[in-house]
Amino acid sequence: MLRSQPLMTDQDIAAQVRSIALDAKRASRVLASASTARKNAVLARVAGALRGGEGQDVLDANERDMGAAQDANLSAAMLDRLRLDRPRLLAIASDLEAVMRLPDPVGQVESLRTLESGISAGRMSVPLGLIAMIYESRPNVTADAAALCIKSGNACILRGGKEAFCSAQALAQLFETALVAEGLPSAAVALLPTTQREATLALLSLDGIVDLAIPRGGEGLIRFVVENARVPVIKHYKGVCHVYVDQSADYDKAERILVNAKVQRPSACNSAETLLVDRAIAHTYLPRLCKAVTDRKVELHGCPDTLALFPKARAISDGDYDTEYTDFVLNVRVVDGLDGALDHIAKHGSQHTEAIVTEHYGHAQRFLREVDASAVMVNASTRFNDGGQLGLGAEIGISTSKLHAYGPMGLAELCTKKWVVYGDGQVRA
Repeated sequence: MLRSQPLMTDQDIAAQVRSIALDAKRASRVLASASTARKNAVLARVAGALRGGEGQDVLDANERDMGAAQDANLSAAMLDRLRLDRPRLLAIASDLEAVMRLPDPVGQVESLRTLESGISAGRMSVPLGLIAMIYESRPNVTADAAALCIKSGNACILRGGKEAFCSAQALAQLFETALVAEGLPSAAVALLPTTQREATLALLSLDGIVDLAIPRGGEGLIRFVVENARVPVIKHYKGVCHVYVDQSADYDKAERILVNAKVQRPSACNSAETLLVDRAIAHTYLPRLCKAVTDRKVELHGCPDTLALFPKARAISDGDYDTEYTDFVLNVRVVDGLDGALDHIAKHGSQHTEAIVTEHYGHAQRFLREVDASAVMVNASTRFNDGGQLGLGAEIGISTSKLHAYGPMGLAELCTKKWVVYGDGQVRA
């Protein structure tokens, strides 16, 4: 059963974390060979529990987290990340059911071919093993990570943030119960019983036991994980995402895309942080775009050209272009055409998500080819860089690393490939 956060010595914490990890590692071997039907049955049980009476237990736990967060004066954006209500809970259940419907990648063999020697060789998709998921205050990450790991045959250790500790406990308990009910080891989904820094350090030191660490949260958390890990890490430091409005843009499309990219959920890492406008259309169109977002309570930080066209903006400050606000704040800059936009993104982008609004085919193709980001959008909101929106089901995170995944990580990205060879007595000459 899950326990409340205890006070322990560093040595005790390290020993407990190692014990949990060894149990999870053993569980990963069992899960790796579990049938698709059995893995789906676990997810079905959890989804059903969330839709039923156990869902209220999760909401009650979240209410305790929210009360503590409000007492701690967390920002509105942080409170939004933390909050669960009935619609969000049902959305988590729907995400689990979406993962159930996805093809199971485990055991799939690609590019099997017979070679000159007579052997047949191909690559089989196999689980990574034991994944350490280290995240902050989004309760849905507990469910997303557990579901994707189970379906892809991986065990996972979850180290949630202290702000969402009660919520994570309640959700992890549902998975533990469902695993046992389906004859699978409960250790396959393990929530660390403490959020102390020492527990995270101990987890990150387990080279040879933990196969991959995935941090999901603010830049500080991710840098802490990367700098202290002795295990492989998939990372994205921050989402400094841009919307570039080209001189050939359809104005109505541009306004609709910008408003959605900035306002729909500004706390998300794929929300827009900077608007770039081609100088050729700035005089006539930039004020309209600025008004569209300020009417929705967005604070603007503008370059000198922006201030001349929209005096309600405040002057841009040093570092603003590199800031992930995750709030109702937007930078605005006038640039010298597509080349100016590409130069700005190359300097200030975070390889997360970039969007161009244009009716010029050549400009769209250059943007797609030349922008270095995990997802590049043409005439679409940056908010689409999301596993669910891109057809992966729930995602475990968005990688801005280029090895071994780039962009949203779903089931396929939680597997690796090993070579498999079929022979009939062949030996190498």
